[in-house]
Amino acid sequence: MAETAIEKVDPETEFLASKRQTGYEWETFKENVRPLKRGRNVNLLNHALKSYTDNNLKNSLYEHRRKLIEAIDEYKGEDPLLPWLQCIKWVQEAFPPCGDGSGLVVIYEKCVQAFWDSDRYKDDLRYLKVWLEYADNCLDAEVIYAFLEANGIGKTHSDFYISYGLHLESKNKIKTANRILELGISRNAQPVEKLKAAYRKFVARSMARSKATDDSMEKPPAPVRSFGTVLAKGQNRTHLAPFRSDPSDSSNSRSGAAPLSVYKDSVGCDDSIPHQTDISNSWHTLGPRAERNKENNAIPGKWKSYKIPQRPGTRTGIATASACIPVFVDEECQESQNVKEKSKKSSRLLQLRWENEKDLKRETEQIRKNPLRKFPQSSLPR
Repeated sequence: MAETAIEKVDPETEFLASKRQTGYEWETFKENVRPLKRGRNVNLLNHALKSYTDNNLKNSLYEHRRKLIEAIDEYKGEDPLLPWLQCIKWVQEAFPPCGDGSGLVVIYEKCVQAFWDSDRYKDDLRYLKVWLEYADNCLDAEVIYAFLEANGIGKTHSDFYISYGLHLESKNKIKTANRILELGISRNAQPVEKLKAAYRKFVARSMARSKATDDSMEKPPAPVRSFGTVLAKGQNRTHLAPFRSDPSDSSNSRSGAAPLSVYKDSVGCDDSIPHQTDISNSWHTLGPRAERNKENNAIPGKWKSYKIPQRPGTRTGIATASACIPVFVDEECQESQNVKEKSKKSSRLLQLRWENEKDLKRETEQIRKNPLRKFPQSSLPR
């Protein structure tokens, strides 16, 4: 019986033989992908990364994003937060880098701004997670956590206190982080077991940090060594012995070295004649203060003495209104302007100019610097 040999082909060769156009974009652009806590769908990720080389696909992504924004405006259901969450999730998947050009930060800002004073969503975990993701994308996240605490948003969930405590710990504010975690436990934030486990880990890290500080303070100083001492393996070179400048010390003197020769000018120099200073033009006295500051006291002059000569003649009357000059309007520019106005009108909530990516990036940078810029002053923490 003849045995048929089955040849195993590696995945790369199989992909090249299949002549498929997509499927492994992840391997090419993986350094541009921002990781998500929930993970990513590989098929959607490859489809999104293909837009880097396909302009038609990129335009289709922008068009789909615009439709999702319009769906937010046109939503008439019982859960107004739902279309926002769908839009945020799709943007995270369709724009893997989640950079300034994706518009994700702007969507975060508009979403949290739409429901911050709604009692219905103050204890909604979905809404709290949008706030926490918004804080991760801003430069000063502590301002956002203080805003949530002042307005009572998410105070019944342990995720708020854990994220707040980790952020304060990263800023080396250990006492404040400990107070926030203890506050969450005292409020019985759910799930409380998750919060208690996070608090135990926080205490263990704090104890390890203080022990490492004590060990560094009690570390004995390095032994004093002379210059030129050969160090053993593993010794530190940071602590060197002070250099001794005493010439009588034979250990620091250069044995066998020739003495330094001093240059001496033989022309016009005689050691027998002492040097005399020419005092013919020297100052004997500094003079009074008024004389020393004479360059700072400018004599004021009269500026109104000069008159501009006027031309003889009478003024002409008021110019009469002339005929209107027709302004030329380019048809392409007019069409582009109509598209922008239509996009603005269809998205009352976001007011995003998707056609101009520079404006979107500028808007994102301003939000990162001041994430609470559009909230009323009465709601801001004091």
